[in-house]
Amino acid sequence: MSSHHGLTPRMKPLSARRSATLSILDIGTSKVVCLIAELQPIEQLSTLRGRTHIARIIGIGHQRSVGLKGGAIVDLEAAENAIRQAVHAAERMAKVEVQSVIVNMSGGRIASQRFEARVNVRSGTVTGSDVERVLETASAHGVGPGRTVLHALPTGYALDGQGAVIDPSGMIGEMLGVDLHVVTSEAAAARNLMLAVEHCHLGVEGVVATPYASGLSVLVDDEAEIGCAVVDMGGGTTSVGVFSGGHLVHTDAIAVGGHHVTMDIARGLSTRVAAAERLKTLYGSAISTTSDERDMIAVHGVGEDEAETPSHVPRSHLVRIIKPRVEEILELVRDRLRKAGYAAQAGNRLVLTGGASQLVGLPETARRLMQGQVRIGRPLGIRGLPEAAKGPSFSAAVGLLVYPQVAHAEHFEPRRQRALAATGTNGYFGRLTQWIGESF
Repeated sequence: MSSHHGLTPRMKPLSARRSATLSILDIGTSKVVCLIAELQPIEQLSTLRGRTHIARIIGIGHQRSVGLKGGAIVDLEAAENAIRQAVHAAERMAKVEVQSVIVNMSGGRIASQRFEARVNVRSGTVTGSDVERVLETASAHGVGPGRTVLHALPTGYALDGQGAVIDPSGMIGEMLGVDLHVVTSEAAAARNLMLAVEHCHLGVEGVVATPYASGLSVLVDDEAEIGCAVVDMGGGTTSVGVFSGGHLVHTDAIAVGGHHVTMDIARGLSTRVAAAERLKTLYGSAISTTSDERDMIAVHGVGEDEAETPSHVPRSHLVRIIKPRVEEILELVRDRLRKAGYAAQAGNRLVLTGGASQLVGLPETARRLMQGQVRIGRPLGIRGLPEAAKGPSFSAAVGLLVYPQVAHAEHFEPRRQRALAATGTNGYFGRLTQWIGESF
């Protein structure tokens, strides 16, 4: 898949019959969340059939994020401190020591590529080695310089031209084909994310694209089957995952999020950033109402003391600042989906999640611009979450706990390649040395 395929570690699939304790890190532009959970095997759930375990949270820690911009690390030391504090808080609550974590990737210009491959079936009946060969052939395509593979997901097989085959093993045919959806990000952004975690003396078990994690968390099986787009609106990025036929079929991300709305308010009302965030949370809306002109809100100027008398502006002024930015974000998402050819596959169904999706009037604005069904997505099928963490801002974090249950669906490199990629210090620094050697 190119020399960068081995840069991010491949998650070991979870045994469907065994319990496990997992730790995850959701490293975003606005907050860092660490969750420690016990995963217990369960009988199949009617709405979440893909899940083999139910997660019960035993430790949670979250910290205001520093050192990140647009989902990517811009200050390594500051990011490390935020990660350490979030992990320590979760460890104290769970009374366990975290050794390794699954992390998400929001920055690094997440993108999708599709590859197809066909191979001859050697014995007339499809075996595991035939499936492995066709996946290897599809993976042989390069992903471009400076990019690394996060996910390689088979979205469908074909046997002698008959498509939509879910599992070809044991079937009779002569020619086996596969469609492989590959999610990539900038290699430098992935390296720095892993470096920040490893500087905290933690191993990285897997790196998951944020829109994939969010979809795993908020979608019921029927939505993923029929087709829908999950839009994760974070602080610094808005990422999109399109699901169809039960698979993730497309990802994209734009470096605009809730923090940009806050900065617009700070500039427009000449107030501090923290005050702008508070105004957005308490009074902000993406749609106008008849009472906006009458409702007055108190605004403290940038250099003013809290004790000084604030100036008062009508709420309509705040709405006029917020509305264009929100519309811009949603229009960018709509246009990107159309350009990529996935507007139809999104099934005219949109699930909004992430911290910035909680803005009043956002679903209505999305319905008007996207002309489809819209709902707010919250984490599903999880136990032990405090009330404050049950909202859309924790969707990606919970999705990271679901990911090991579906990791087996991905195409992993052959063992010999993985062994080569892990030489050296048996992990990231070994892979980094190998990457430097191969790239320069």
